[in-house]
Amino acid sequence: MIFMTGRIVPCVGAVILDKQDRVLLVKHGPEKKGFWAGKFICPGGRLDPGESLEDGVRREVREETGLEIRILHWVRPMERIIRDSDGSLLDHIVYLDVVAKVTQGDFEPASDVGEGAWFAKEDLTKIRNEIHEDTQRLLTEAGLLPKL
Repeated sequence: MIFMTGRIVPCVGAVILDKQDRVLLVKHGPEKKGFWAGKFICPGGRLDPGESLEDGVRREVREETGLEIRILHWVRPMERIIRDSDGSLLDHIVYLDVVAKVTQGDFEPASDVGEGAWFAKEDLTKIRNEIHEDTQRLLTEAGLLPKL
């Protein structure tokens, strides 16, 4: 994910379900440092200028996973404001995510994703500490992870 420092950055992503209603979570490769390093997240990234939200979601999913999806519904937008140690704004990220079903393809992690796995809904609670806090909020909004 590429960010423009100090700007509002629209990001699109997907909670992806397979035929067994398992959820796909991915991790960035270890060489990729940053806010999401080392934690499971849902596939997604920055919306390109002039790109529709739906096209952006489909592109990000395809690039990161090799999967084609059918969008079921949108999740309530969320945001993350990231500041450095002196309080200066680094990034203001607006998450625009969907819940989607796989329609075609097999999961093949892209180079920036590194790894990923399918999780049964009932197993998400067991790995909660391995899921990034923003993704925990997303999965809760999507009705897949109970609130703490």
